[in-house]
Amino acid sequence: MEQPALLEMRNITKEFPGVKALDGVSLTVRPGTVHALMGENGAGKSTLMKCLFGIYAKNAGTIVLDGKEVDFKSSKEALENGVAMVHQELNQALTRSVMDNLWLGRYPKVAGLMVSESVMRKRTREIFEELDVHVDPKAIMSTLPVSQRQMVEIAKAVSYNAKIIVFDEPTSSLTEAEVEHLFRIINMLKERGCGIIYISHKMDEILRISDEVTIMRDGQWVATRHAKDLTMEEIIKLMVGRELTNRFPPKDNKPGEVILEVEHLAGKYTRLKDASFQLRKGEVLGIAGLDGSGRTEVLENLFGAMTKESGTIRLHGKEIKNKTPREAIKNGFALLTEERRATGIFGIRDIKENTVISNLKSYLAGGFCLSDKKMKEDTDWAIQAMHIKTPSQSTQIRSLSGGNQQKVIIGRWLLTKPEVLLLDEPTRGIDVGAKYEIYQLILDLAKEGKGVIMVSSEMPELLGICDRILVMSGGVLAGEVDARNTSQEEILTLAAKYV
Repeated sequence: MEQPALLEMRNITKEFPGVKALDGVSLTVRPGTVHALMGENGAGKSTLMKCLFGIYAKNAGTIVLDGKEVDFKSSKEALENGVAMVHQELNQALTRSVMDNLWLGRYPKVAGLMVSESVMRKRTREIFEELDVHVDPKAIMSTLPVSQRQMVEIAKAVSYNAKIIVFDEPTSSLTEAEVEHLFRIINMLKERGCGIIYISHKMDEILRISDEVTIMRDGQWVATRHAKDLTMEEIIKLMVGRELTNRFPPKDNKPGEVILEVEHLAGKYTRLKDASFQLRKGEVLGIAGLDGSGRTEVLENLFGAMTKESGTIRLHGKEIKNKTPREAIKNGFALLTEERRATGIFGIRDIKENTVISNLKSYLAGGFCLSDKKMKEDTDWAIQAMHIKTPSQSTQIRSLSGGNQQKVIIGRWLLTKPEVLLLDEPTRGIDVGAKYEIYQLILDLAKEGKGVIMVSSEMPELLGICDRILVMSGGVLAGEVDARNTSQEEILTLAAKYV
């Protein structure tokens, strides 16, 4: 006999100008269970959760929490009534401490007037000890890697003693060890009777951690099944509405002569100590490594986004400096950053502006005027080529799903016609169908003679799409492997070499 529902969302509808984001979607979550929510980017998963959490006002439908009908008008009201959410895009006060971020808006006070730092510190340590989170409460958020910031956000959600906790792509920035840690926290919450809503594109995680799975497509409910009765192939078919037989396109690019040479690259004030490698024309070069290994710093130093301490960069045999991103773009480099919300998109600007922003010189139509016609044509190209789901070019980019935002950024950089494309976690938070499209785009660029360097936390992705893989460990290049003749075990062994 099934337990009574802890949360019921019935026939939820949400409309934005020009698009119906949710069309009569229902979801039931029972106490002490993990209910996975799956679907392609733009399917409406995050929108449904934002309606629950009081970020969006639903147009129709009913929400019942613990037997009582609710309609939260703000996230503060949701939190006060036992609903917490760990968002996919971290929105933290980066210049404040971990402790401040944990208690923002609910600081413990002495005599109702003065904020008590000692009480804050004590409560923070208690929560971190309970969850086995090893982060300094006094550390400034901006100094922490994304994975630790994610764990702080998870600890914050747990600290509300919520009845329902929503995890939106919680493992997109976590290492394998940290994923295991998160799963232990989720199992502890289940034992307390908490209801967990888990949004992820990682199907192996879904099948392992979930009790029930609800699948959405194009803003509509498709199916709800017990996780034990589902296979990866069935989930994909329900998500995309078609069979997807191959996870990766065929690797038919043919690397040619060396176009980029990097010797003893080291970053100032970063983890990167020493990296030397070559990139060939038409090659997809992967970079693997544990969190904090210096893999992102390799890309940021090449792009001039970080200060280079030492090392030489040669493009076609000619030494270049790339002291700034502007200089790097001029030299034919493009960088897709790991955190699209913080460093990738201009949230309040529209799709067109976000698409053309890195290529404005090509739209000059005399004097300081820009050709609106040419900008619209290029934006149309990006929307079509990247299969971006958007009502129009004038839609604010922040209203798109995370995956569609990522596609806009990739389209932006392709318009600059880069010779070397640097990709940091290019498929983070992107569904299986869109991932395939991005993989195909990467391989098409390689076939056109572009050089691609790609950082990824997902080893199957690196093995499936790359020609060679560099492995970083402790800020040093620990080794290089042929993607066709290596294994995850060999890569992990190299990744742990200097830890």
